[in-house]
Amino acid sequence: MYIAMNRFKVALGSEAEFERLWTSRDTHLKDVPGFVEFHLLRGPKKDGHVLYSSHTIWADHASFEGWTRSEAFRAAHRNAGGGTRSLYLGHPEFEGFEVIQTVK
Repeated sequence: MYIAMNRFKVALGSEAEFERLWTSRDTHLKDVPGFVEFHLLRGPKKDGHVLYSSHTIWADHASFEGWTRSEAFRAAHRNAGGGTRSLYLGHPEFEGFEVIQTVK
């Protein structure tokens, strides 16, 4: 299993607009081979921003890599950043993780 995360520092006062943009868009994920699930996470307030993370779970790293090269990825990111840069402080930070242990 592989977990891909992008962390966003969202300017205070922009949280509702950021959440509206993310929850109303088509992620194009549901039909991608190896996709398991997606979460949009809201974290703590810190130094003039709220921390958010997009969190996807994949069957394996190869499935995630396939997604990044797919037409579905291009469609999902076609308008990324268009008019939304003022919502963020800096660029999103990507973090990828191979799952070592899962406890259910």
